Amino acid sequence: MRSTSTRAILGGFVGTVVMTAMMYMVAPMMGLNMDIARMLGSMLGNSWVMGMAMHFVLGTVIFPLAYALVLYAWLPGGPVVKGATWGAILWIVAQVVVMPMMGAGFFSMAMGGMMAAGGSLVGHLLYGSVLGGIAGPVGPRSSSTGPIGQRRNDRDYPAQQES
Repeated sequence: MRSTSTRAILGGFVGTVVMTAMMYMVAPMMGLNMDIARMLGSMLGNSWVMGMAMHFVLGTVIFPLAYALVLYAWLPGGPVVKGATWGAILWIVAQVVVMPMMGAGFFSMAMGGMMAAGGSLVGHLLYGSVLGGIAGPVGPRSSSTGPIGQRRNDRDYPAQQES
């Protein structure tokens, strides 16, 4: 049995790997340069390695723990929908606050405009969905939960009676 924090961190790591792979493999096929490590690194002494480290710390530890320990109860839907909603919230903050700070403009206007903002949205939704799917329901799992963390109905699983 894994704790909520452990599942969230695992989900955040896998989501970050998927999102990062999309940025470096899919975005160039669309004519976009989405080098998050370079952009974050520009605020950390122009170090690509430090930028990538910051990207993974945020995506693997900070954002998943905020999701699982603070926001999960307030977000609508099941775990995947909650995760996707969290991804959308992160995207809005990135496009309105972070991208302008890094010189990419409001909604990435200086970096490819709507195509870049749309690609970023897809990446953040994918990240959040993976995070939510792996983290699952918040709280420790028990034997009274079904395969996706929902409560089992005991009449659907009658106790074995000895003959």
